[in-house]
Amino acid sequence: MDVKKVGFNSKLIHSGGIKNEKGSAVTPIYQTSTFSFKSAQHGAQCFSGESDGYIYTRIGNPTIADLENTMADLENGFGGIATASGMGAVNTVYMSYLGQGDHVVCTDSMYGPSRGVLETIYPKFGIESSFVDSSDIANVEKAIRPNTKLIYLETPANPTMNIVDLEAVAKLAHSKGIKVCVDNTFCSPYLQKPLDLGVDIVLHSMTKFINGHADIVAGMVVAKTEEDYKKMRVIMVNMGCNMDPHQAYMTRRGLKTLSIRIDKAQKNCIKVAEFLNKHPKIDWVKYPGLKSHPQYELAKKQMNGPGAMISFGLKGGYKSGEIMMNNVELALLAVSLGGIETLIQHPASMTHSKLTKEGREQAGITDDLVRLSVGIEDVEDIIKDLEKALSKV
Repeated sequence: MDVKKVGFNSKLIHSGGIKNEKGSAVTPIYQTSTFSFKSAQHGAQCFSGESDGYIYTRIGNPTIADLENTMADLENGFGGIATASGMGAVNTVYMSYLGQGDHVVCTDSMYGPSRGVLETIYPKFGIESSFVDSSDIANVEKAIRPNTKLIYLETPANPTMNIVDLEAVAKLAHSKGIKVCVDNTFCSPYLQKPLDLGVDIVLHSMTKFINGHADIVAGMVVAKTEEDYKKMRVIMVNMGCNMDPHQAYMTRRGLKTLSIRIDKAQKNCIKVAEFLNKHPKIDWVKYPGLKSHPQYELAKKQMNGPGAMISFGLKGGYKSGEIMMNNVELALLAVSLGGIETLIQHPASMTHSKLTKEGREQAGITDDLVRLSVGIEDVEDIIKDLEKALSKV
C-alpha cells in the first residue's frame, strides 16, 4: 500500500515507514546514542552517504525517523526534521536562511520567543528583521528589501488570530527569490497545508496539537523540496537541537489521535466562541469561525476548519481579564495550547511579555487580550466555568 495515497486518518496511523524485525505494531524506542556497523567499510560508507544506515542519534534514529516521515506525509512535503523543541525548529529555519547582512520579514504578532530572538540575539550576527501585519499583503510587499531572504509567517497568528493569504504571499516572495516559512502550530496539517499553497517550509511546535497531551516538548520542520530539506538538516545536526527517541515515541503516539482530538475541540470551540460573542461583559471576540472575523472568507478558503483557539477582550480591560482568569476552575491558567485540556492565559503579561509595550501594541497584542485554547471536555462544563468566572468581573 502506498501510504502517500491514503486518507489523512490512515496516514496518521500507518505512515512512518520504519520496519522492525520483531514485527512490533508500533515503532520501538531505539534508546541508544550510537549504532554499530556491519564492518569498518560499512561505517565509512554510512559517513560518506554511500550507504543507508544509522550512525548516531543526533544525526538520525529510527524512532525519530518514524515521526519525521509521518509529518512529511501529513504536510505533503519531501522530508521532516524533528527538533528538541518548537524553538529548536524556529532557529533551525532562521540559521538555515539568514546570514550576516540578511533581512527577514515576519508576522508582527508571532509567538513571543520567535520574535524575541530576532530582536535580541540575531542582530549580533548582522541580521535585520521587520515585523508587519501580514494579513495585508501590501504590508509584506512594502517591507521587502533587496537583502530579504526569508518571509516568516504565522496564520492564524499567535495570539491575534489574524489570517494570512498564503498563496498570495508565496507568489509574491517567489517572484523575488525569497523563501517562505509558515508556523502551522495553531492548525496542524489536519486543518491547513501551507506547502500545498506554495509555501517552502512549514514548522510546528509539536508540544501543542500534534502531541496533544501536554506531556512533552518537541518541534518539527517540514521542507517541500529535497534541496531545502538537506540545507536545514545539516544545520539541525550541527547545532545539536535534535529530538530524543523517547520524546519522538510519545509524540508519534499522541499524533495518531490528532483528527479526533481536533474535531472535538473545534466543535467545542465554535460553541464557546458564540457564547463569548453574546456575553455582555465581553468587548470583542476574534475567532476564524465567526463571520465577524476580518478574514472569515479567507479562513474558509485555505483552512479545513476554524480550529480551537480564541482571542477575546473584556470590558474593563486588563483588570477584568485578571479577575476572570483568577476565577476559572475547569480551565487551567497556563501557557501553551492544543492539549486535551482547556487553557487560558494573558499574552501581554505571559507569552509576549518580553516584547516592548510599543511592540505589543503595534502587533495588536493589547492589554485586554485573553487567549483561550479550548479542550475536549464537555462543552457545557467549559461554558459554565467561563460564565462563573465572568460573573466575578
